[in-house]
Amino acid sequence: MKHIYQTFILLFAILLSDFGYSQTTRRVQGMLRDSLSRVVAGASVQLITKDDSIGTSSNKAGIFVFDNVKGKEFTLRVSSIGYELYEKDFVFPEGEDRMSIPSFVLKSIPNILDEVIVDGVLTVQARGDTIEYATKHLKLRDDALVEDAVKKLEGVEVDKDGNITAQGEEVTRVKVNGKEFFGGDVKTATKNLPADIIEKMQIVDDYGDKADLTGDKSGDSEKILNIIIDEDRNKGYTSTLRTGYGTDDRYQVTGSYMGMKEGVQFSVLGNLNNINAPLFDFNTTGGGARRGRGGRGGGMFGARDGLVNAASVGVNYRQDFSEDLMVYGSYSFGRDDNDILKSSQDLYDNNNPDSVLFKTSGETTNSIGNSHRLEANVEWSLSEKDYIKFSPQFSFGKTRTNVFSDFTNTLGDVEYNSEDNQSYSVSSAPRVGLSGLYNRKLSEEGRNLFFNMNWNSSANKQDQDRVLESMISDPNNADQDVNTIYRKTISEMDNKSWNGGASLSYLEPVSEFGKVEVSYNYNVNTYDNNRAQSAFDEDGAPILEDQYNYERMYDYSFQTHRLGVNYNYNSEKIKYSLGASVQPNLLQGDALVDGNPIDIHRKGLNFVPIARFEYQFSRQKNIRINYSGSSNEPSITQIQPFTDNSNPTSIVTGNPDLNAEFNHNLRLRFSNSDFQKGRTFFLMFRGSLAQDKIVSNMVQNRDPELGVVQETNYLNASGTYNLRSFYHYGKSFKDKTYNIMVMGGASYNNNVAFSDSYKNVAQNWVLNQGLSFRYNPSENLEISPGVRYMWNHTVNTLTERKLITSSLSPTLYGSVNLSPTWIFGYDLSKAFYTGSGFDDNPFIINAYIEKKMLKSNQGTIRVAAFDVLDEQINIARTNVEALNLVSDTRTNRLGQYFMVTLTYKLSKFAGGVNPADGDRSGPRGRRR
Repeated sequence: MKHIYQTFILLFAILLSDFGYSQTTRRVQGMLRDSLSRVVAGASVQLITKDDSIGTSSNKAGIFVFDNVKGKEFTLRVSSIGYELYEKDFVFPEGEDRMSIPSFVLKSIPNILDEVIVDGVLTVQARGDTIEYATKHLKLRDDALVEDAVKKLEGVEVDKDGNITAQGEEVTRVKVNGKEFFGGDVKTATKNLPADIIEKMQIVDDYGDKADLTGDKSGDSEKILNIIIDEDRNKGYTSTLRTGYGTDDRYQVTGSYMGMKEGVQFSVLGNLNNINAPLFDFNTTGGGARRGRGGRGGGMFGARDGLVNAASVGVNYRQDFSEDLMVYGSYSFGRDDNDILKSSQDLYDNNNPDSVLFKTSGETTNSIGNSHRLEANVEWSLSEKDYIKFSPQFSFGKTRTNVFSDFTNTLGDVEYNSEDNQSYSVSSAPRVGLSGLYNRKLSEEGRNLFFNMNWNSSANKQDQDRVLESMISDPNNADQDVNTIYRKTISEMDNKSWNGGASLSYLEPVSEFGKVEVSYNYNVNTYDNNRAQSAFDEDGAPILEDQYNYERMYDYSFQTHRLGVNYNYNSEKIKYSLGASVQPNLLQGDALVDGNPIDIHRKGLNFVPIARFEYQFSRQKNIRINYSGSSNEPSITQIQPFTDNSNPTSIVTGNPDLNAEFNHNLRLRFSNSDFQKGRTFFLMFRGSLAQDKIVSNMVQNRDPELGVVQETNYLNASGTYNLRSFYHYGKSFKDKTYNIMVMGGASYNNNVAFSDSYKNVAQNWVLNQGLSFRYNPSENLEISPGVRYMWNHTVNTLTERKLITSSLSPTLYGSVNLSPTWIFGYDLSKAFYTGSGFDDNPFIINAYIEKKMLKSNQGTIRVAAFDVLDEQINIARTNVEALNLVSDTRTNRLGQYFMVTLTYKLSKFAGGVNPADGDRSGPRGRRR
């Protein structure tokens, strides 16, 4: 132990020594002129390195200056209205940290089009994996939110619930100035941050921290929205307070504050309402130092099922102590009280007239949940070569749930059985996690060492009281009395788990553009699950049947070792990587089922190939092809070597002989756009093929006491695959006054399952097409009509049953200034369904009229109407192939109401700049 301690002290001393001697301050300056030797003032100048990008403008003498340049190699990019884009690479001379660039000539553009550049700022730029949108040219009202700005970005769509897709892919995380905001929750940012503080927005194909630090882009990327705050707004604050009251006692109180000064950013958000508008999504957590994926944010204004009383508050904080050390994180709290009413009609058709089952059911649920989430991140650049990041996380949730449900099963025209179910449960779920990474640049040529780790511990405890009353009848003897069975069960579940892992990768340059990476990854997941149940009759006496009384314990772990080798080639035009990894795994543990011990021991070996190719035809035209393979081990439920009949009407039997399934995934994406001329085109294709797919076999039996009993077991099957395509074309005219978008796609799914031990293949085609148009001559007027069409066709081979549905959904939204202080807005949507089994074709009308008040229009009073015609419905039809099931479900959702809302906004920034005054000053020198 002493030697380990001494070694650690020595290593830390070396790092500090390196840190002390590696701090340099580099400076670049130059001058711009045109072909007539005239200076070019006000040009936008960017200095780009591998790790940073700095922006400034040339002064009246045409001179530009950059301080604190981080890299030795950099690119200068200059743009100015009337001149061609200038770009050139430079390298600091050895041993020097000052560079004066001789004046260079910007070439004039003859017959320049007014669509190319707006006010000297490039509106959209494509750079590698990032598409950057300047927001200065967007025609937004003073009180617009980030979501309003996102809706106007080319190639980006925002649906009714606020979910964002960019180039056909979902945006899963959001950042502010490059760092996660409230754990990366998308809607928390887009629905609360004001748009007038933004300078730029970026849509990034993010491959994680490792790719950012080493350039190794293995695996699939995720779409991230990065919001860059205008430097003029980085000193000051903006705040909004909103309160509203409406019919049916609908209310809303929200408040936000965002304060910024040099190196510090502080935000507070609060929300109290009963209009189904939660502030945070507690199902998503920040990425941390080991990359994770975010989820969708909370719903907004009636998008959630049920009727929700929501209360939320959160704090987000960031401090940059220096360019090398920063700390950021957030705390969020939410409380939801949700009432859900649900009814459904299910048809089970196994191609046997005697076993066609019709089930009607209803359910009333009340759940009250409290959720806490705390996340922090520390990033420290010890030197130019050494970088570390630590990310602790904590969350806790507690939920109380009351459920009243009933169902009736009918065979033919005769009732077979029915059941009333009442349950009360309390569950809690704490979670603690820590992740970290360390990166060491061993040479300027790209030799690199990267290490990361993570550890998470979680628990889920649930106590449940449940009362069931079953009524059984004999469909073959209608005169027989109905048999009533009463059963009360008390169950306890205590599940604990922890998982941890670490990875190490080494990159070695082997040529000017090529690198070889060797990596090792270890992961372990452990589980300690306990579940017990006791049953009682109506008089409180114990029911002694084994199927109602049990005690089960599972204690097992799953370990994987992964060793991989990749070759990465990265030139200006061509980028590709080829590699493979082997992954031995071990699943071991034991179970105790009703006093019977069971040993669990499985070994496996997976081979995982990797291939990625990208060709850059030009800055805005490229094609990317990515192949990856992944294996999925069966879950403990799927391989458990016994029958679990804890729910007597839904029995599960594991299969210990299951193989792991392996998935081949292929993705192709083609982009050919000219953003400066307002033209965008994206084409995406995805395909996947599953080998040894783990599928279910569901068998229905008739029990004289229980009624219909469903038994599930598992097996491997081949033949599952799916194909998906998507395209988007957009064009804008006349300084983006007119915008048109055409988008659509097709998908085919071939899914295999078993019903009553017979193989069933569900062949599913989905076609969709959309068209939208926007007329937006100024922030005072916007008209946006659109239409969507979807066609869904499914054939089940077992029953030869076809299910064809389609929907046509025209929409229209926009706003108009009736006067400088009066605004009218509207949002209309109509749906036409065919083949769905529903006669409802709702027409939803939302509208508002508002009046600006007070100095600088800081106050607003709004009268809003939601679902004016009271036609809001929530219906769905699903086809479950494994059961040959068609299910129609209705769930309650917030409908018609009217509300009066008062809003007060106060902002103050350095130099007296106030967004409410309408000042949208141009960008100055800034770093991101």
